[in-house]
Amino acid sequence: MVNTAEEVWQLLGELINAQKETERIIKEQSLETERRSQETERILKEQFQETERILKEQSQETDRRMQETDRRIKQVSQEIGKLGNRLGEFVEWQVRPSAVRLFQERGIDVHELQSDVVVKRAEGGLEIDLLLVNNTEVVLVEVKSKLTQRDVDEHLQRLEKFKPLMSRYKNMRALGAVAAMVVTDEVANYAYSQGLFVMTPSGENMTIINSNEFQPKVW
Repeated sequence: MVNTAEEVWQLLGELINAQKETERIIKEQSLETERRSQETERILKEQFQETERILKEQSQETDRRMQETDRRIKQVSQEIGKLGNRLGEFVEWQVRPSAVRLFQERGIDVHELQSDVVVKRAEGGLEIDLLLVNNTEVVLVEVKSKLTQRDVDEHLQRLEKFKPLMSRYKNMRALGAVAAMVVTDEVANYAYSQGLFVMTPSGENMTIINSNEFQPKVW
């Protein structure tokens, strides 16, 4: 209990000092909090910059790998295309020696063979792998490594354009045939239904796989 003025002033002094100490501690804590906040902000900024740098490097590396992948895909596609062309040429060389004989055996007495026939006119163009001819008939043969329904449809279009573009054959019976190393039953049946002969390998030789009762379409 305070009894004298001296004790009161002493108590007030202690209170003032305590308040000053409290203010000093609060100020120091505030400065420390601000310092830590700035340090945290600096660390976060550095981490953000580092993350941004890593992401940029990863993005550049991803772009580089994608470009390399695209280049390799194009290269492989080109090689596959070249291989497909070579296989097509190989099949054509397999077909040539036996084509005339095979159609003669079917009662189509062709005696002339032309290969890689190209027609270019103002009204359109035409490319024929093999053309078998006699005095009254002509057979257009399309050669593929693997035959697809699309190949058959394209050959049917070729047969439709044949006489308008090659008028010297307009009075002849035009027949169609497709030849390939690989022909599925589904595609072969589709070609039959469109009136085309189908030629595939049999051992070391080519053969026409249509039945003897097959009646080809005449264009």
